[in-house]
Amino acid sequence: MDSPVLVQRDGFIETWTINLPAQSNPISGMEVVDALVACVEAVNADYGVRAVIVTGAGSTFSAGGNVKDMANRRGLFGGKPHEQRDGYRAGIQRIPRIMYNCDVPLIAAVNGPAIGAGCDLALMCDLRIASGKAFFAESFVKLGIIPGDGGAWLLPKAVGMARAAEMILTGDRVDAIKALEWGLVSSVVAPEKLLDEARALAGRVAANPPHSVRMAKRLLREGQHQSLDSLLELSAAMQALVQQTTDHTEAVNAFMEKRTAAFTGE
Repeated sequence: MDSPVLVQRDGFIETWTINLPAQSNPISGMEVVDALVACVEAVNADYGVRAVIVTGAGSTFSAGGNVKDMANRRGLFGGKPHEQRDGYRAGIQRIPRIMYNCDVPLIAAVNGPAIGAGCDLALMCDLRIASGKAFFAESFVKLGIIPGDGGAWLLPKAVGMARAAEMILTGDRVDAIKALEWGLVSSVVAPEKLLDEARALAGRVAANPPHSVRMAKRLLREGQHQSLDSLLELSAAMQALVQQTTDHTEAVNAFMEKRTAAFTGE
């Protein structure tokens, strides 16, 4: 059996592809959860990875939950209420927790429909690029359920409370152009150019010193819930750390010498 998440490495950039195209790339199964957790743990420990692209195999980014399992009350959707609660916590909810704590910048290359938990998977990434064929739907209410994987926390941070409420309470689709207008994605490109554009963006991130990038990402995360004073204290501590790196010295020297810097992660 092929891995549910394919990992490809090209220099400093990894691409993670949800690889269940015949099922429209659901992420509710434990095999996908375990694979994504393993991917994040691996790159957190590997400073040779400076950016990650997340995408889906075939024509769908991710359909989120497995509706057949839902209909048959299997897996995440089976058992007594307390068993289902534990199933969410030990299952799909591990994805937003681990993705939130990924030190490496994540870029969603949304190649097609991003539905339910699939929409939330895109929201878990730091940057999002959409194919013109993509659409987004926080469609849980259409199936008589609610966002169980953090969508009600993630979506308002991307599009604001009013638009998040519209998406969550109606379950309606938002096409790629509207997603761009709402700030849900940063660009919309032709389908055949999606991965090239994602790699180009990943390359712009990976061109920078990895310690500085990882700490800057952490500051963005912490700034969502800390006070200004707390964030300034954390910034001062992190600044003292990065200013002692070899890459900082190289960046300053390259700037002064008007040349391209070569960063080593030291």
